[in-house]
Amino acid sequence: MSTLTVPSPQPSPREDAQNLHRAFKGLGCDTGAVVNILAHRDASHRDHILQEYETLFSHDLRKVLADELHGNLKKAVLLWMENPAERDAIALRQAIKSVPLFDARGVTELICTRTCAQIRQIKQVYSSKWSSLEDDIKSHASGDHKRLLLAYINTTRYEGPEIDALLVESDANFIRKVKAGSSSDEAVLIELFTAIKDVTSGSFKNGLSAILQCAENPAKYYAKVMRKAMRGLGTHDTAVIRVVVTRAEIDMEEIKVEYKKRFKKPLVDVIHSETSGHYRSFLLALIAG
Repeated sequence: MSTLTVPSPQPSPREDAQNLHRAFKGLGCDTGAVVNILAHRDASHRDHILQEYETLFSHDLRKVLADELHGNLKKAVLLWMENPAERDAIALRQAIKSVPLFDARGVTELICTRTCAQIRQIKQVYSSKWSSLEDDIKSHASGDHKRLLLAYINTTRYEGPEIDALLVESDANFIRKVKAGSSSDEAVLIELFTAIKDVTSGSFKNGLSAILQCAENPAKYYAKVMRKAMRGLGTHDTAVIRVVVTRAEIDMEEIKVEYKKRFKKPLVDVIHSETSGHYRSFLLALIAG
């Protein structure tokens, strides 16, 4: 369930565009006003705001936001203003080209948790903006993790409600053989989407685990991602932004419940303690519900 809250009734997109333009005028940006508007508008309304801003002021609102905002707030707001496929493609490009190292966990999350239809859209957006997603994965990933990612973006998977009992039994028998040590063919593991802790490791294991966990309980998976991002010294803001922005309108309420159940702290409180300023206000506005 979404945690996004919108005013009732919502101002018109034209009114929002005009108020945003006022926030950008004068000495310095009224960042609080920008957050208060954009953090409380749904995807369709945000898209209409973009169109109205272009019509009224002959500027791309996203470029204006890029000039007026800074730091993690800028990253979060710009990602928020994109449609889901654009958003995932941008986040994926950032993870693949992450400096100094390829962000294997980020790439795994963005590929292995998406449906076939979503991946097709992501690939189209990615290739139209930069290059072939497949080529970039081949260049930056390695080993069995690379094989898994390539298989996932190039394989058509059945995602319907019916279950093939014979196929399930066949897969279960294969898994038992793998665990017994009679097989370690990781190409078959990729095909079966089976994460076996005893026979896999590193990014390959993380990818298989992400697939299984999202099939079973996506909210639990994302709660664990948030925990890793904010545990210990420092905060992995890229991961926090990615999860909050991509899940706020989908299942953030369930993620909050899973986080509290698993880690005994409200996610809102943890984000409050790990962030600051308008960046904090924006994230909390998206998840407070």
